[in-house]
Amino acid sequence: MTGGEIRELARECGFELAGVAAAVPAEDRARYRDWVAAGYAGEMRYLTDRRAAVRDDPRNLLASARSVICVGKLYQTPWPHTTQFDDAGRGWISRYSWGEDYHEVMRRGLARLEARLCERHPGMESRICVDTAPLLERTYARLAGLGWIGKNTCLIDQQRGSWFFLGELLVSLEIAPDAPPPDRCGTCTACIDACPTAAIPPGGGLDATRCISYFTIELRGAIPEEHRAGVGAHVFGCDICQDVCPWNRRAPVTEEEAFAPRHFAPRLDEMAALGEEEFRAMFRGTPVTRARYSGFLRNVAVAMGNAGAPEFRPALERLAASDDALVAEHARWALGRR
Repeated sequence: MTGGEIRELARECGFELAGVAAAVPAEDRARYRDWVAAGYAGEMRYLTDRRAAVRDDPRNLLASARSVICVGKLYQTPWPHTTQFDDAGRGWISRYSWGEDYHEVMRRGLARLEARLCERHPGMESRICVDTAPLLERTYARLAGLGWIGKNTCLIDQQRGSWFFLGELLVSLEIAPDAPPPDRCGTCTACIDACPTAAIPPGGGLDATRCISYFTIELRGAIPEEHRAGVGAHVFGCDICQDVCPWNRRAPVTEEEAFAPRHFAPRLDEMAALGEEEFRAMFRGTPVTRARYSGFLRNVAVAMGNAGAPEFRPALERLAASDDALVAEHARWALGRR
């Protein structure tokens, strides 16, 4: 089987990008270890515990793996970007989490691809991976020719930009690997310059402990006070570094209905009034629940404080009286901003 045949099958299964890498240890695994050692992973222990070593080799996930089929699925929608967003009464939810949880969408597509390959190659062994599997997926996607890794650490395709979810299918088939493309970021520093919390070092990369997505999704405790103003209106994730990337100026729009926004930039006061069950019902089946109810209200309080709108005072006073110490502390900080 050739890489061209894999790409055709992948397109039939709903993926705009596809390529093949050899299932051997990643050449830049040392860079990942250095990143972990530098403390850039913060509290994301799933990146630093015993699973960190597993990421070195796809064969740790499937002993018989010979090839890594890498796929990309577009999630860009025709709705506004943060560069076009200036409504102080609303909170920003990262584009990737507007619709159905992408893990499920990607797994369904990969399962279709797996079934098609099994029909052609009975006895093939395989394993589906999305980003929850301990695999350096951007590294293998680059090796498979899907794009280069930009200074903001996103995978960038020259024709389609970076609005892609990535997934992998480890297979026991020996397939000729594709070649990685050249790095085309050049001297551009748009993503570095635009990051409000300076999470992207001058040479590129990511210090997650300064990243808005980390603060609003992964961090379970208090957002460092010195970074709260930089969080702006973000209540779940951040798209700034992709929004300003020149390679995304002509990024195509997805036809996948599952990624259409259920709640585009909802009002901050309405989110502040949500009870826990209402929060779960509103965002059920989307990635937003990963922030958990307490973390989400913490984020909403910070966003209201940054908005500086007098009409948010009653909502913030209610949050400041919360039994949840995390929420109450951030609401008091927000009230102090007025």
